Amino acid sequence: QLHLTMSEKNELTKSLEMVQKELEEKESEMKREISEYKDRLLQAEKDHQDALTEANRKNEVEIEACQDKVNLLEHFISSQKLEIEHLKSNKEELNNSLKEANQTLGELLKIKVR
Repeated sequence: QLHLTMSEKNELTKSLEMVQKELEEKESEMKREISEYKDRLLQAEKDHQDALTEANRKNEVEIEACQDKVNLLEHFISSQKLEIEHLKSNKEELNNSLKEANQTLGELLKIKVR
């Protein structure tokens, strides 16, 4: 009986050791997988951050180009406004000269008629 019990104990001990060994192997495998997933997550985060940084850089370049265009257009509009003011002034001067010329013509015609 004792021999049988000792034999069962040995078998159970071996079985327990095998189960513990399997658990340790599974634990080790799971730790390795977790480590791989963490590495992949970190790489994905880095790739995402790099893509975000690149997109921001491109957007900044585009914004700068648009701002340059806006500045050029504002300068063009400003110069056009000055040109319009200059043309209005010239028109006014020409109108005044035309009035004076008509008055002078009117006076000359009166003198000629006499």
